[in-house]
Order: sequence, then C-alpha cells, then structure tokens
Amino acid sequence: MSRVYWKCKNDLVSIPSTGPSAGRWLTAARLIEIVRAHPGVTRASAAQDLGIRSGAATELLARMRRVDLLDESPAPAQGRGRPTTVLHAHPAGPLVIAVELSLTGWRVATAAIDAEPHVEQVGSRLSSRPGPVLAEISGVVDDIRRREGDRIRAVSVSVAGAVRDDRLVQFTPLDWHDVDLSALVAHESPTAPPVLVGNDATLAGLAEARTGSARGVGTALHLIIAVGLGGALVVEGVPVIGAHGGAGEYGHVPFGDPTQLCPCGAHGCWDLTVDGRALARHRGDPPPDNPLRYTYELLDTRRTDDDPATQKAFDRVGSSLGRGIAGLVNIHDPDMVTLGGLAVPLRAAAPEHFDTAYRGGLMSFRKHLPPEIVDGIHGDDGPLHGAALRGVDHITTVDAIAEWADRRP
Repeated sequence: MSRVYWKCKNDLVSIPSTGPSAGRWLTAARLIEIVRAHPGVTRASAAQDLGIRSGAATELLARMRRVDLLDESPAPAQGRGRPTTVLHAHPAGPLVIAVELSLTGWRVATAAIDAEPHVEQVGSRLSSRPGPVLAEISGVVDDIRRREGDRIRAVSVSVAGAVRDDRLVQFTPLDWHDVDLSALVAHESPTAPPVLVGNDATLAGLAEARTGSARGVGTALHLIIAVGLGGALVVEGVPVIGAHGGAGEYGHVPFGDPTQLCPCGAHGCWDLTVDGRALARHRGDPPPDNPLRYTYELLDTRRTDDDPATQKAFDRVGSSLGRGIAGLVNIHDPDMVTLGGLAVPLRAAAPEHFDTAYRGGLMSFRKHLPPEIVDGIHGDDGPLHGAALRGVDHITTVDAIAEWADRRP
C-alpha cells in the first residue's frame, strides 16, 4: 500500500493514503515502491513480490504504461530460458524538482519516480542576502517547469538550517532567519507544484535509510557534520521530524561547555565541540570565518604534517563526537548509526579516542553488543538524494497517482 511518509505534523508511523480513487491504484503504487527500492528489478521478480501471477503483472504494466508511470525494457541475457524485462520510470512520467541549499552553494536537480536525482544546474556561492539567491534558483526552477510542463508535481528543498512547518527559520552561518522558501516557485496558477522543505541532515538520513548504508535497517540514526551537527532518527524508512518538522537538531543538545553561548541562542551546545570551531579553539587559532573549509584544510595538513597540537585537537573532537553518539544511542536505541559529512573524516582522524569515548558512554547492558557505526554511502550527495526521495514520496501516494492518471489523455 502506498503511504504518505511526510506531513507537517509528523507521523512516526506512515499513514496509508485512502482517497476515493485509492482502490484502483493500490497495486500500482506498491509496484512503484518496488521499482524505486530495487533498481533494475525484473517484471517476474516484481510480480513475485506483489504476490500476483504473470498475466496480472502484464495487465498492470500495460495500464501503467498507458498513463506514463512505468515502462520496461529487455533484461540482460542470463543464459538459456525465457527472456524477461526490467522495470523503470516512464520517460514521460511525473517528475520532482530537488533543490539543495548548503554552505558550499546550491544545486537543482530533477528526479523521476525512481528518485534518482539528475543535476540540472549548480551555483557555487550563497550570500548573506537570501532574496537574490532564491531569485536565481527560482529562475532555474521556472525554466524546468516551462520545459517539462505538468510533469513537475512537486519541488522538494533541502536546506542546511533549522526548519519549522516547511519554513527555514534559521541558517546561522549566513544569518538567514525566517525565510519563506515557497518563493522558489512562482505561484501564478492554482496548479503550481507544492514546495516541501526539509533539513539537510534529516533528508540525508532518509537517503541512507532507504537507499544507503542503513537500507533494510529497522531503526537507524544518521548524523552529519558541516558547521555544527544535525541528524535524523529513521524508523522503518520514516524520519521522525517532530511536531513542526524541527526534530534532529542534535547539535543543540547540551553535551558541550555550559559557559559557551551558541549562535542558536542556547548555552553548552554539542555543535561547538565537534566542528572546525572546536578544532581552532583547541589549537589556539582564532575562530575561522568558514569552519567547514578550515576543517578540510586542517585534515589535508594533517596528512603531511605530524603536528602534536593538531592531532590533540582531533583527538578531543573525536572524543566529544563518540561520547555524544553514545548518549543518543542510550536515548534512541537504534539498530545502526550512520555518519555523513565531516563526521566521517573526523572519526577517522582519531579512531581510538572516538571508540573509547563511544563505548565509555554506553549504558552497561549495551556495551557487549553496541550498535554498529558505519559511514554513509551517499556522502555529500545525501541531502539531494533525500530531497528527491521526499518529493517522490509526495507524488506517489495512491491519491497522487490517481490524480496523475486522471490527467493523462
């Protein structure tokens, strides 16, 4: 059954879509989920997963092809036997636009119902004035909408900042506050696609849980570091986003020094102990203008310069990271923890200190079999993949599929 995975008021458990046209498209929605979860799936395998006979699968595919949802092509030959086909998104099917706003710039991509993002345009810099940045991105979005027409069903945005009720409320490094990202779409008509806004760490966690290192894991905790730390708890493929979409701000739990004031307005934030600001402080350097770039430069320097002060700084940051993760494991009881962004090289720069702090922070009954901590496979592309997935979730509910089908000639 197709499900709505995202709502403004978050649902820990996904809710089936049950509109008036649901019955006709239930099996079709399930087939789309299978195709998205298993790229290159054959028609025979999909039919088996659905529990339907080959004749019914053939009829279902024909109906979905007529409304430009799925198509098929011959599967690679594998010896003797009856040839089969692989299923994939229809080339004229529905699309989402995925937008990523990060500290390093912006990207705009399109994705079909397989949720694989294809980058259309890149901007290398953001500024402290959101208006011109959003206007530039909006121009790209408008160009894609003019080119693709009614195929564009949603615009899904990932932003490296705090989100509340689909609105960016705080993007601290650029001093953006209370920004309405619906301006990315010119709402000149009632058919303008909805704009869905999500935090980058939450969306990266969604990507790792659905198509990455935590695929198939029941409860996964994903953490990402850039300037500060964020993350997401994903349960059965559904991110827990809280009452207003603002969950996962793990960097602002008070795991740090209570005398330090964070730019978010709170004291003692964990953020201040695990990124470039902490490394600079431990080395006695002035606060870096760009903590992300500072960290990458220090990591590069560390490979060739065996400086004890630098290694000590990485050891202290690694310890703080490991100890904090232990605290979150004690709270959430995940099956697995995945890491993204700078969390991966920071852990690798101080593995012993990280492991000692992690195991030392676990409750006794967890120490003999602690959750595994693994690197995510999407890397810096995690937020963009997650934005595409969230958008595709929105346009492939049973009711959304029925609406799309009703519009086809």
